[in-house]
Amino acid sequence: MKTRFPTFKLTQIQLIVMISLFLTLFDNYTFFHELLKIYTLEGKTWWYVLSTPLLMLSVNLLFFTLLAYKWTIKPLLILVLIVSSLVAYFMNTYHIIIDKGMIHNVIETDMQESLGLLSGKLLLYLFFLGLLPAWFVYRTEVQYQTFKGELLSRLKVFASVTALLLLIGWSAGNFYASLFKEHRILRDYSNPYAWIKSSISYTKHALRRSGNVVVKPLGLHARVIHKKGEKPTLVIFVVGEATRADHLSLNGYKRDTFPKLSKRSNLVNFSNFYSCGTYTVYSVPCMFSRFDRSNFSRENERETENIMDLLSHTGQVDLLWRDNNSDPKGVMARLGYEDYRHTDKNTDCVGECRDTGMLKGLDAFIDQNRTKDKLIVLHAMGNHGPEYYKRYPKAFEKFTPVCQSNLLEECSQEEIQNAYDNILLYTDTFLDETITLLEKYEQDYNVALIYMSDHGESLGENGLYLHGMPYMLAPEAQKHVASLLWFGKTFKGLSVEALKGRAQKRYSHDNIFSTLLGMFDVNSTLYEPKKDLLHLEK
Repeated sequence: MKTRFPTFKLTQIQLIVMISLFLTLFDNYTFFHELLKIYTLEGKTWWYVLSTPLLMLSVNLLFFTLLAYKWTIKPLLILVLIVSSLVAYFMNTYHIIIDKGMIHNVIETDMQESLGLLSGKLLLYLFFLGLLPAWFVYRTEVQYQTFKGELLSRLKVFASVTALLLLIGWSAGNFYASLFKEHRILRDYSNPYAWIKSSISYTKHALRRSGNVVVKPLGLHARVIHKKGEKPTLVIFVVGEATRADHLSLNGYKRDTFPKLSKRSNLVNFSNFYSCGTYTVYSVPCMFSRFDRSNFSRENERETENIMDLLSHTGQVDLLWRDNNSDPKGVMARLGYEDYRHTDKNTDCVGECRDTGMLKGLDAFIDQNRTKDKLIVLHAMGNHGPEYYKRYPKAFEKFTPVCQSNLLEECSQEEIQNAYDNILLYTDTFLDETITLLEKYEQDYNVALIYMSDHGESLGENGLYLHGMPYMLAPEAQKHVASLLWFGKTFKGLSVEALKGRAQKRYSHDNIFSTLLGMFDVNSTLYEPKKDLLHLEK
């Protein structure tokens, strides 16, 4: 005898009310958790706090009542349920915010990164909060009314919701005015409101960027002017990933995370350095842009060339970008890059490809024309989370026990920090090997290493993990980043000791553009001496 799946019979309004209530109660744990950290149920605040789910329910009802009709009700409800279940997982697990920037991050996340976030817990969220209620919606036999009857039902919903909103506004209006002014972050934890709002914002942004865009050239008349008899310049720029400044032993961290670099005499540690953004998709283009953080946007980044384009226009600087992270995020859109995430190029791959693999074969590029300057960018995998334990060879597992899961909230903060710090030990070796490579060419080049992280990382402090918080709300850990420079013994007469004396001042990614122009002696009206890290020591 065949088993027949049950069919549920509901009107459109009944289905909308049920799903709205489900989303409010089961997909907003983080919102209510954060709310109760700010307010208690004591005194008059009990009504204020308890009114928030009613407000969220009202918003959901209005949204679906306006958009869910005969041909859209099931697809819309199913889509919202499935996406909201995933959003609930990432909010509850990593305490991240789904803003426009995070939507952009998700769009540009590759398969390898996505697989790194996959877990049994995610599948449980997807099943119980997404697929199961979506199946209920799919199996529901919607009882459609006449046009007049449907209109009347929706008007009743609007009237009821309006009355409820007026009651909430009258009794708790000042509370909400204060709440969303002083604790704006709470809005970004509201599910599905936050991700729908952010998706609409990102879509508008993407549509404005779509179509033919004329890229404004940058520095077409710029030229490299070395002093007479000066050697050409060779710089390796390592773009770090998620390396926060306060975990560097060079900055006074309790652990010796950079034992090899600490012995390098010509190393300058910029201990008070800040990132342009809190996630790679934004920070990496900003690092190489001519725009400061206050003026940078993905629009002007797309419409204007960057420092790599400018250096290529001089015709005197050979450029190479190798990427073991994801991709250059548009920086090399007009110049091309080498992908070192796979074994066809990276020969140092066990489980995943290592950053040290990007060093192999660089000699051929450096030797090909020793009369020209060279800038090599190595985009490292670095401290990419949440699977920190995969980011370093086993030989570097000095700090134990380590978190061996992508579910960071299930590990102790010590286990997370141990895994994170082990990556820094590996990064120390990677950078030391890079310097050793540069030292081989000191006779023929002015050599230098730049290491700067794109953003920082939260490791469980105040319940926050990973990165990507809106910049104004992000903790120091996500903005205060590692920044190191190393120079050959005779780098253009630079006084390394004098530079060290000023390295504790506050600097940021805004300084990179002019610093690179200065290092390569580029004559350009775009050069700003005050922003050149090397010029500042004079």
